[in-house]
Amino acid sequence: MDVHHGLNGSRQVSVRRADGSRVYAERGRPGYVERGFHHNGRDYNRRSYYYHGRAYDRYYRGYYYGGVYMNVYAPGYYYGPGFYGWAYNPWYAPVAYSWGWGGAPWFGFYGAYFTPYPVYASASFWLTDYLISTSLQAAYQANQEAALAAQQNAAGQAPLTPETKQMIADEVKAELALENAEAQQNAQNQDIDPASSGLTRLFADGHPHVFVAGSSLDVVDTAGAECAISDSDALELTQAPPANATSANLVVLSSKGGKECAKSDTVTVTVADLQEMQNHMRETIDQGLQDLQAKQGKGGLPAAPPSAQTAPVPTAFTKDAPPAEPNGAADVNSQLAQSDQSEKEVVAQAQTETGTPIGGVASPAAAPSTAAPVTVALGQTVAQVTTALGQPTSVVDLGTKKIYKYPDMKITFKAGKVADVQ
Repeated sequence: MDVHHGLNGSRQVSVRRADGSRVYAERGRPGYVERGFHHNGRDYNRRSYYYHGRAYDRYYRGYYYGGVYMNVYAPGYYYGPGFYGWAYNPWYAPVAYSWGWGGAPWFGFYGAYFTPYPVYASASFWLTDYLISTSLQAAYQANQEAALAAQQNAAGQAPLTPETKQMIADEVKAELALENAEAQQNAQNQDIDPASSGLTRLFADGHPHVFVAGSSLDVVDTAGAECAISDSDALELTQAPPANATSANLVVLSSKGGKECAKSDTVTVTVADLQEMQNHMRETIDQGLQDLQAKQGKGGLPAAPPSAQTAPVPTAFTKDAPPAEPNGAADVNSQLAQSDQSEKEVVAQAQTETGTPIGGVASPAAAPSTAAPVTVALGQTVAQVTTALGQPTSVVDLGTKKIYKYPDMKITFKAGKVADVQ
């Protein structure tokens, strides 16, 4: 069980079960049960999400980048080329569209941060506002349910500018082109290359890219200070990281203030978290495409041509996916309760052994032990320590500070490097 406390007060629980499946839970947000399966000898994962009595599935293809195993989003269905063409190319004339957000609490809450386009020249702009608004609605709902403090109108807020939204719209358009190409491969029963769908393609094209956060995340800036990013915050990757890097430096383009990273800050984000951001964008775009096809010709949207109105075609790998979890929703909810007790036990034990509250300052007696193995030293990475000592018996995850407990020692990491050994 890995329990992560975010700077914004959120708590994320991830549990790896004996059969290899994983349960993820977070108050106020969809939880899921993840289970692996194979298709044509390749690794896939199915995440069955549960939220307020609603269940839905998302699929992922496993691949390695820089020695890090990651999951890249794999659409469970594709549309026909006529629909992608209609969504990719400019519409005959810009259209005004009423989203119906006027009286919505979330819209008033984030009104200073997000301004929708007055008209839409193509689906990519409509999908950009769909992506941002869906993320902000999810964040508002999660904050309400988890009783988290809000950051809107806080000092240092930097709204999404028209320039930043244009950059996001360009990314959306590129993802539409990618999905259209994948759809044609799928129609020919060809396997989709996860490297092309994931970060490998983005890092190799030589262009800057914008990532949009789909959840809260704690990062460290170049000064070593901790800060947070949250739903719909935009970050720009101006230069690809070195080959086999496990993290990348990005520039913050928008911020809601408070504990969030300031605009123009350079922050370090792991490649795994970047992949999750790209997954979030593609998942939300697919959800938006489904809504767009259903609403075409209504509410001011232009009517799609007949070739764009055909039903999507399921991908071949979905037939090999495991069945839905019979007690998935209950499993997700129970992990939140179990994590409360487990976390109390781990923290209490650590406090008893050190005499120092978690997050406090260690006493001189608790300084790094000179008897520690020579293979564990200040500044070593998590990978170096686990290579030497193996996996810890328990982990206390406090954002950028993590405590790995072994039978004969306790190692504290800050920003991914050894800061204390006891």
